[in-house]
Formats: sequence, C-alpha cells, structure tokens
Amino acid sequence: MSEDLWSLRAPVDAEQHAPRVVAGSVTLIIPTFNEAGNIVELLRRLGQALPGDRPCAVLFVDDSTDDTPAVIEKAAADHPFPVSVLHREVAEGGLGGAVVEGIGRADTDWIVVMDADLQHPPHLVPELVGEGERTGADLVVASRYISGGSRAGLAGSYRVAVSRGATWLTKGLFPRALRGISDPMSGFFAMRRSAVTAGALEPLGYKILLELAVRCRPAAVAEVPFVFQERFAGESKSTAREGMRFLAHLASLRSAAPLARMIGFGLIGLTGFVPNLAALWLLTGAGMHYLPAEIVANQAGVLWNFVLIEVLLFRERRRHRHWADRVGRFALLANADLLLRIPLIAVFVAQLGMGVLPATALALVTTFVLRFAATEALVYLPRRTSPVDGSRVDASRVDASPSDSGRHTRS
Repeated sequence: MSEDLWSLRAPVDAEQHAPRVVAGSVTLIIPTFNEAGNIVELLRRLGQALPGDRPCAVLFVDDSTDDTPAVIEKAAADHPFPVSVLHREVAEGGLGGAVVEGIGRADTDWIVVMDADLQHPPHLVPELVGEGERTGADLVVASRYISGGSRAGLAGSYRVAVSRGATWLTKGLFPRALRGISDPMSGFFAMRRSAVTAGALEPLGYKILLELAVRCRPAAVAEVPFVFQERFAGESKSTAREGMRFLAHLASLRSAAPLARMIGFGLIGLTGFVPNLAALWLLTGAGMHYLPAEIVANQAGVLWNFVLIEVLLFRERRRHRHWADRVGRFALLANADLLLRIPLIAVFVAQLGMGVLPATALALVTTFVLRFAATEALVYLPRRTSPVDGSRVDASRVDASPSDSGRHTRS
C-alpha cells in the first residue's frame, strides 16, 4: 500500500489525536481483472483529467491472473498523482469485493469508483465530485439514462436488452432505495467517504453501486450524464455466470429484512411441493408403499428448499457452520414440523373447538413461523463481532497508518 494514499490526510489534531481528512480530497478506486492492455492509456487520460488543485490518489484493487499489477507499477512511475496497486490473492466478492477493499483503505473526502476498460470516460471524474460539492449530494452517479447520456458502448442488442432489463428489475425491487437513481447498474460514481459504512457491505459480483445504495442509503443523490464508451482493449467480464451472481445478489439484498426473509422462506417452501410430489410419483411407481414413500419424498422437498434458502436468503450467514451441519439441522427442523403439526391440530380441535380445516390452516401457519425462527436461530446464526473487531471488512485498515513506504508500491 502506498504511503502517498495516506498523505492526503491533514496534520494530526493534537487534541483529538486523530488525522483530519483534507476537504475535497479524492481516492479513485479502480477494480481490475486482467486489464493490462488498458492501464497505460487509462493513466494517461486520468493524468490529463484530474485537477492539479485537488488532492487525488489512484488505487487499483487487482484480482488479475496476468501481468496487470506489473503494468500498473511501471506506468505509475510517470503519473502526476500517487498510484497504488493492491493485488488480492483471493478475489472474495468479485469486483464488488475489490471496491469494498479499496473503500476500507481510503481515507479521503470523496471516493470515485470506475472501471479500467475506458468505457467510463476519465474526464468526468472532476465533474462527478464537483456536482456532489455543488449540490451537497452524498452520492453522484454517472448515468446513461438521463438527458445527455447514452449506452452507445454496449456491444450488441443482447447486452442492451440485458442492461435495460436489469435496470427495470432493480428499480422495481428497490423503489425507495433507488429513488433518484436512473442507472443503478452504473459502475461509475462518486460517494462521500463519510456516507459509506464499509462493514455493512456484502458485495457479490460487480454491481457495487446497487449494494451501496441499498445498504448505506445515502441521504442525497445527484446524477451526471455520461456516454458509455466502447472498451479500449481486452474482453468484457460480463458472462452468464456473472448474471447468475447478480440475481443471487438481488435476492440477498431484497431478503435483508426479517419480514422479507420470512416471505421468501414461505415462497421457497411452496416450491418444495414440486420435487416432493415428483419423488413420490417415482417411488410409488417403482412399487414402494405410499407411507415410506411419503417420508422419503419429503426429503426431496427438504433438500430443494435447503439449496434455494442457502443461495437466496442466507448467503452471508453460511460460513460459521459446516455445510453438512447446516443440512442436518435444516432437515431435522423440517421433519420436526410434521411431528409438531398433528398434535397442534388436535389441540386446536379439542381445546379450542375449531373445525378440522381452520385448525389445519392455523397449525400450518404456526409451524411455519416457528420453523422460520428456528432456522434463523439454529442453522444460520449471524456471525458475532466484538466492538473492537467491528465487521467482516477489516475496519482496522481504515484508520491505521501504513507501515510501508515508497511512492508506488504493491501490497
């Protein structure tokens, strides 16, 4: 990590014993994955675009398998602003995770995020920050979908359709959090460092703006139009796999609230009838008696539900317990639901004088709520963090002074 990135701080206040952030200072965070062919031109254009009267630093967070870090270090030697590269051996969270790593390392007034492929024009960086300071906004988004903007650089009608569809989907799922943001899929934006809570972020894939807007809820948002450019060199990282990660990310964000998770839990449970009935049909067709077939078929539904719940509802809570332990606990709770439901129906009928059908419906609702609460508490206990440790993102990096030195270094 370069010492120059941290030199943007003002002198330490003797009374507060803490460094003060220089007003208007900017850290430009650029996540990279095999972008060696774009680095020299990108830094050349940034050198022309970044204003000389504003403290700026460039931080590449690199997940490359090629020589991108070496190219950055060589090109940085002639750059007018401090340039650092942090190479991650494990690309946790994808490009979004790389941005969060950069946020944890930056200690400037503003953070600007952009791609390295030059589809985001560098000359707009000062305009993004300037718009934020002029309007008082915490987040300024470079948008393709307001007057003066264009998605011209998207390659082909397929990518245009996917981008537009993803925009409609996200705005439909998060109407309040994305109010005032016409382009939630944009990867080019500026945000005040004070408005970012790095520990609250759980990125998956490359749509980090959506993550920031939904989890951090900036108080004021502004937009600047931009024309999406053609890629300068290399190949697009947008793949079908990234598309699936994006959908999983949407589900995770949408289910962050307990009520939303409960609704998702119920909807997933309903879909479990399909594999359950399919397995029952196969087993009875093969000659198995219907009673043991019912028990075995129920496990198919349990497994189906477990997989969907793992992927869509509790992605962030899986690491504290081994997958086999989670499967066992989940299956135990799901089957206990059957054992609990019959006694409950009997109590409702005998003690409360209810009819069989309303008693059954009430028992279904009761056991569902209990199973959801037990699943959260016994299978997916949230990771505990001490007041000192803070969050999953290593908060100690945010305020700690670097021990390394040198103008252009690789961490």
